[in-house]
Amino acid sequence: MSNPQQLRYSKEHEWLSAVDADGVATVGITEFAANALGDVVYAQLPAVGDTVTAGETCGELESTKSVSDLYSPVTGEVTEANQAVVDDPALVNSAPFEGGWLFKVKITDEPADLLSADEYVTLTAG
Repeated sequence: MSNPQQLRYSKEHEWLSAVDADGVATVGITEFAANALGDVVYAQLPAVGDTVTAGETCGELESTKSVSDLYSPVTGEVTEANQAVVDDPALVNSAPFEGGWLFKVKITDEPADLLSADEYVTLTAG
């Protein structure tokens, strides 16, 4: 399993892209989380304009195995939800770091405890 080095990771298994010039970053779940969930069949994502808070639930993913809460790795306002994932939740499994991203957020606060790719590998190795 390869975690892109340019991303940062939460202990709840979400990833966060670099922030663009407008202060917006992309959020998704990791390949580790997607594999643990199994085949994702439903995605409930935060809506544009919603405020999300770091470490708090902002949606859910339902798989053939279970339902899992989606946590925001940062605090901010949602600027886009990935309609392609809502229409085809299997993208979360097939392309968790590409087309399977979940939402974009204009960040107002970022926790200091986000992990590097190597730190995330250590977290999930146990």
